[in-house]
Amino acid sequence: MASFIGLSASQSQFLYRCSLPISSPAFISSSVHLKKQAPVRRLLVLPIKCSSSGPSQDTESEAETTSVPSSSSFSSSLASSNSTYNWRAGIGAVGIIETAYLTYLKLSGSDAFCPLGGGSCGDVLNSDYAFIFGVSLPLLGLIAYGFVTTLSLQLSAKNLPFGINETTGRLLLLGSTTSMATASAYFLYILSTKFAGTSCSYCLVSALLSFSLFFISLKDVGLQEVQKVVGLQVCIASLVFATLSTSYSNLPSAPSSQANIDLPYFTTEITKESSPFALSLARHLHSIGAKMYGAFWCSHCLEQKEMFGREAAKLLDYIECFPDGYKTGTKMIKACADANLEGFPTWVINGQVLSGEMELEKLAEVSGFQFNE
Repeated sequence: MASFIGLSASQSQFLYRCSLPISSPAFISSSVHLKKQAPVRRLLVLPIKCSSSGPSQDTESEAETTSVPSSSSFSSSLASSNSTYNWRAGIGAVGIIETAYLTYLKLSGSDAFCPLGGGSCGDVLNSDYAFIFGVSLPLLGLIAYGFVTTLSLQLSAKNLPFGINETTGRLLLLGSTTSMATASAYFLYILSTKFAGTSCSYCLVSALLSFSLFFISLKDVGLQEVQKVVGLQVCIASLVFATLSTSYSNLPSAPSSQANIDLPYFTTEITKESSPFALSLARHLHSIGAKMYGAFWCSHCLEQKEMFGREAAKLLDYIECFPDGYKTGTKMIKACADANLEGFPTWVINGQVLSGEMELEKLAEVSGFQFNE
């Protein structure tokens, strides 16, 4: 490439845009012709290659490549949030079922079925600690679980009421689960101190659900956000603790039904002689598989045996529910626990359950016994 003589302005612009080989014949003749007509200026032409728009395309390509992971990351985060909300809703639904069942028992006056510990969980559920300022504790739990479940479902569907945004919804869940976990911790303390040795499966399940909801909410909000509202959480926990302490401040140190008892097993001799009717009835009850459940310390059980007399009582299928003695927290043997006894004595005759002392004539009628003198 070199400088050229006698080029017009338009021609020089043409050379600036695209460089041509200097050996072009047409270009040389044009240069000579211009030299004869007029004086010209010398022009230095620098070779410039035509550049493509590659860098900008690379930049756009990089931007597109970068945008793909961002979109993927957002979708992953959204799916994770929905999964967290669904987990909370599922756990809350289990809590609703449990507290609804216990609320029904409270309203109907029925006894709870205790899968573990025999009838000991009923002592806890029917105690003064099952109420807060006169309001049933299962009912309050039902409201709490219902709130958490409803709000979790609304967050999952992105359909929050009253113009609440997602961040506020998460903080509401964190506050409510904080209060639930605090209450559960308080009740576990009551269970271990006021009801030592007593098993309450419903209490333990509720505590497990509350703590699970709290830790899920804690993880969902994130450490940075939790640090911003840690003061509010402490205030909520303190308020729950103060409310429960005030509600139970006037209660006795231990329920009367849970006084410390340590009673060794003993037997009581039956002194009354059995009548022919009692002997025949006892043989009949034994033949049809009728069972009498009782406890060695139960005065009504002793009176029932006295009705049969010494000889006939030995013929009965009597099941002692506490053969190793009784102390606070002692569980009934499995046969008695499976029978769901409500008191002693209890008769089970042909599938029919009779609670309390029964006259011999009543037992004969229920069992279909007819005495032939």
